[in-house]
Amino acid sequence: MIRFLQPWWLLALLPVLALAAAYVWRQLHRQQYALRFTNVDLLRTVAPKGLGWRRHVAATAFLLCLLVLATGLARPAIDTREPLERATVMLAIDVSLSMQADDVSPNRLEAAQEAAKQFVGELPESYNLGLVSFAKSANVLVPPTKDRAAVNAAIDGLVLAEATATGEAVFTCLEAIRSVPADGAAGIPPARIVLLSDGYRTSGRSVEEAAAAAQAANVPVSTIAFGTDSGQVDIGGQLQRVPVDRTALSQLAETTQGFFYEAASASELKQVYQDMGSSIGYRTEPREITQWYAGIALLLALCAGGLSLLWTSRLV
Repeated sequence: MIRFLQPWWLLALLPVLALAAAYVWRQLHRQQYALRFTNVDLLRTVAPKGLGWRRHVAATAFLLCLLVLATGLARPAIDTREPLERATVMLAIDVSLSMQADDVSPNRLEAAQEAAKQFVGELPESYNLGLVSFAKSANVLVPPTKDRAAVNAAIDGLVLAEATATGEAVFTCLEAIRSVPADGAAGIPPARIVLLSDGYRTSGRSVEEAAAAAQAANVPVSTIAFGTDSGQVDIGGQLQRVPVDRTALSQLAETTQGFFYEAASASELKQVYQDMGSSIGYRTEPREITQWYAGIALLLALCAGGLSLLWTSRLV
């Protein structure tokens, strides 16, 4: 079905229709004038044989050319079904105050940001990617999208806050995954969660609850631990130890059949999505066909000019 992206341009048809009406009126007026001359035999002797119906062909082709060009101004388009990859990866990054510890150079947060952006660069472009940050609560900074620049910009803009809600981060990622449009495909898309963190959960639902929810949704959670057992951070003027909770992070990955890392190289992170598979949905997109109209108008203009030259020796 043809639709128009800029339908107001269809008003350009009005002067073309007016010109066509004027041509028809003019031809009818000529016929009425000819009928006034009653001596038809004499008329045939003084006037050569006319073009007859052929004299209308070139004019009709020219008017059709204008009609098609005027319609093309409205940007005609047809709806097409475009395949859409639904496979989704959610990045969850810990922004608790302990992430400012410098036991990992230059500090834990900057190391996590670097690893996250490296992962963004390695992820296939066809996959959706979203970003969640978590401290006392978890927030979706970028919903699942194919816009890698938006994700990288959000990673660079991460800001530290109090507390660590590791479980809430997983639940928030699961909600974001469920929000991916079905687009005609069945069920939730194949998905993975990559969680980058350092400390112990201090807020929100437990890691065990989150692991059970991810397992039930068949969404593996891969975890990356940043920091050492000797990490320290100055909070409120007091130096506090902030060891890494490797046990909780590794159990979360193991329960959900994800991967646990302490050093996150590019080759290791590829394991996160290598077996993810695919889910193809479809979305309807308009495909502009203005060029078809321009081509048809050109052919009509050539016909009008060619027939006029052939039958009258004039271009118009």
